[in-house]
Amino acid sequence: MISQQIQNITKQFPEHVQLVVVSKTHPPQVITEAYDCGIRIFGENKAQELVSKYNELPKDIQWHFIGHLQRNKVKDIAPFVSLIHGVDSYRLLARIDKEAQKNNRIIPCLLQFHIAEESTKFGLHKDEAHELITLYKENELNHVSIQGVMGMATYTDNTNQIREEFAGLREIFTHLKTTYFKDKPEFKHISMGMSQDYKIAIEEGSTLIRIGSTIFGERDYTK
Repeated sequence: MISQQIQNITKQFPEHVQLVVVSKTHPPQVITEAYDCGIRIFGENKAQELVSKYNELPKDIQWHFIGHLQRNKVKDIAPFVSLIHGVDSYRLLARIDKEAQKNNRIIPCLLQFHIAEESTKFGLHKDEAHELITLYKENELNHVSIQGVMGMATYTDNTNQIREEFAGLREIFTHLKTTYFKDKPEFKHISMGMSQDYKIAIEEGSTLIRIGSTIFGERDYTK
């Protein structure tokens, strides 16, 4: 089933779109099934769980951190994480830079924007992003690489609203690219779209799609 679901999803993807298989809460043996289908990018949202799976699973996996990252947890994933999707403050970016330097690494990051109407979702607003990027450049954080933006749409059946929110994130990306990262080819990612809305996200310019439940099924949290 996992193999078939991956095929069904990826055949809809343009060449420039990457699938991030959301493996949070799923055990290593289930992740291995997806790995055996050729998947190499997996997303986790808890540092402790990510470290455990990194230690147990093949080392050619690219681990993306897709949750709300606490500053005191950065040190745990800094030695190996491939991309941090959810940077929503300068303090977090500075901590990532500090831990990356300790590990002699440059850690790729995305800036997370608040594009949904739910107040429970995290993310920057435009003015906060300008302040963050200004500090990033002034303080020469050379061990982080800002490579794009991330956002989560409102959980709703209103597809027009979802499309507008994704289009808004694409506009933010274009503005930041033009204003701050024109000469940075690595600034190229728009991480948006999950199981319920990834088709709209692709149409609106997403380059990274995060999908878990459609591939693995819903997790039974009672076990």
